[in-house]
Amino acid sequence: MTEERKALKPLDVVGGYLVRPGLYEVYGATALEGAVSFTVHSQGASSCELLLYHREEENPYAVLKFPDHYRIGQVYSMIVFGLDIEEFEYAYRLDGPWDPEKGLLFDRKHVLLDPYARAVTGQSVWGESQKKDGLYHARVVKSNFDWGDAPDPFYEMSDLIIYELHVRGFTKHESSGVEHPGTFAGLKEKIPYLKELGVTAVELMPIFEFDETMGKREVDGRQLLDYWGYNTVSFFAPNTSYTAAEEYNREGRELKELIRELHLAGIEVILDVVFNHTAEGNEHGPFISFKGFDNQVYYMLTPDGYYYNFSGCGNTLNCNHPVVQEMIVECLRYWVSEYRVDGFRFDLASILGRNEDGSPMSNPPLLKRLAYEPLLGNTKLIAEAWDAGGLYQVGSFPAWKRWAEWNGKYRDTLRSFLKGEYWLAPEAASRITGSHDLYAENRSGYSGYNSSVNFLTCHDGFTLRDLYSYNEKHNEANGWNNTDGSNDNRSWNCGAEGETEDPEVQKLRLRLMKNACAVLMCSRGTPMFLAGDEFGNTQYGNNNAYCQDNEISWLDWGLLKEHRELFDFFRYMIAFRKRHPAVTRELPGAMCGFPQISCHKENAWDGKLSPDTKAFGVLYAGYDGERGRDDLVYLAVNPWWEEAWLALPALPEGLSWRMTVCTGAGEAGEIYPEGIPAGGDKICLRPRSVTVLEGC
Repeated sequence: MTEERKALKPLDVVGGYLVRPGLYEVYGATALEGAVSFTVHSQGASSCELLLYHREEENPYAVLKFPDHYRIGQVYSMIVFGLDIEEFEYAYRLDGPWDPEKGLLFDRKHVLLDPYARAVTGQSVWGESQKKDGLYHARVVKSNFDWGDAPDPFYEMSDLIIYELHVRGFTKHESSGVEHPGTFAGLKEKIPYLKELGVTAVELMPIFEFDETMGKREVDGRQLLDYWGYNTVSFFAPNTSYTAAEEYNREGRELKELIRELHLAGIEVILDVVFNHTAEGNEHGPFISFKGFDNQVYYMLTPDGYYYNFSGCGNTLNCNHPVVQEMIVECLRYWVSEYRVDGFRFDLASILGRNEDGSPMSNPPLLKRLAYEPLLGNTKLIAEAWDAGGLYQVGSFPAWKRWAEWNGKYRDTLRSFLKGEYWLAPEAASRITGSHDLYAENRSGYSGYNSSVNFLTCHDGFTLRDLYSYNEKHNEANGWNNTDGSNDNRSWNCGAEGETEDPEVQKLRLRLMKNACAVLMCSRGTPMFLAGDEFGNTQYGNNNAYCQDNEISWLDWGLLKEHRELFDFFRYMIAFRKRHPAVTRELPGAMCGFPQISCHKENAWDGKLSPDTKAFGVLYAGYDGERGRDDLVYLAVNPWWEEAWLALPALPEGLSWRMTVCTGAGEAGEIYPEGIPAGGDKICLRPRSVTVLEGC
């Protein structure tokens, strides 16, 4: 606090309170010495009122209209003295023109949430709305968290291993054994588990304030909610229902404690952010905030005032309007500076590149600005490079050497290939080796393999276990007659739909899950997998569990004991990846003369893969300066239902191939930490198996 701000004196009286002009460049509510500065802006409003509420009352106890001379340009700002921030909540009312065809929806009867609110009230109990008048109010938040000496881990993209999870679902099941299930505190209790697994980043599904009760309904006696949270109410406020206790005026403290402890454990935090739409929906949706402040600014509107719906959720945020662009940039700055967040995954990020009329832009100003924003200089920016309006930009997203993206083509190709479509071998090899055809550094400003986030599973779709347990989606519990969710799953049930007691089917499913893990961890690019995949979590065939706040979506930690073998395999492969830099990045040339990456078939060095190729090997090579020797890794993949033979490249004298993983070994063992001799210049790949070798 500067001496000038401490010395602020009131100038006027409004609504019985002493006031003076506020901090015009600081949007939101800012606590000062004995006062609070309230600042908002609107292009179309003719007047603005500040409403003050007691915590337990429905009606405002004070209405303070901003004096006309407290408005500069389109910004209203007022410092109100004598407020105890722990005793009040606040909201706004704006007046102005009502002309829906022009997108103008100003109406003084609408009580509006501050677009820059740092905390939203009435949301603290999951599944229950405590909004006293059915509307959203905000609270002033104290910013006094002590981060101490907690370091920021900062990994390069090539060193990240991303673990996607839902904060509530991760520990809500009684089997989690935590003291505070379904909360940030509960997740903090699981940090030792994350360290044991070996992941280097957690990607948290939406933790901005959302109202899960907006989608509340009942299907077959089960209460369904907006469980995932891809329906933002406030971009600057953490979800208070994810806390173990009330945090009046200190909202975010529990989340900050979680982030601090994750950092101390060497784990980065990536937030899944939803800037493509809001919870206000279309013309039939509620007035929460943006509609009442500047509907025609914040949303993409058709010429007759209706909402473009490139998000599939009723509206589309007008991201490249300068005002909206500024809000998004300020939001990300806030989460990086105030919460020490390490990265962001942008949901339906292609919308961020659409113009105000909805057309795709060649050089979207928002995406470029985020790429060069100084405060985000070390922050990961990861795009879901498509949207619900048909725009698909995997391999063509404007990256400016900064953006990475979910590689949807990796997911689709490897899902098909690993379930037996061997004729996809040429494309599968391309995806495994870094998708150079998509991310070469001269394409759309990409940074090669560092732009590719490789994944087979995520929250949206089948879990890894379900990928090999179901031929079809089973979303009946969602209440839409199984019409929701993707039909393009590229899954295989291994001969029995769903759960089965057939031991041969169970063995095959386990092997395929291990195959997927081994290939993912031996692929060039950043690996990501869904929480619970490492111990065979299931959603019972539901590939769109957005509304399932129950055992369908909650992780069943009892499966960790039941499938410890799978967990140990995941843990081993993660450690293997960390131990072999030749897999993750380009190293100096190998002393043995091998190229950085090469493919092999029945004959060594025959890398001409074709649709007739049944199995192939990928060899990574480079000089590891830390260990003072060549790092040589050979990944052999056979998705075919018969055995296949591959010739191993001859190694220099003194070196030999040692097998470290063989998923087809069955009861003889599949992991060999010390390595076992490959036993000749050829290897036999069992049906539907993966083998990994080291040259040493």
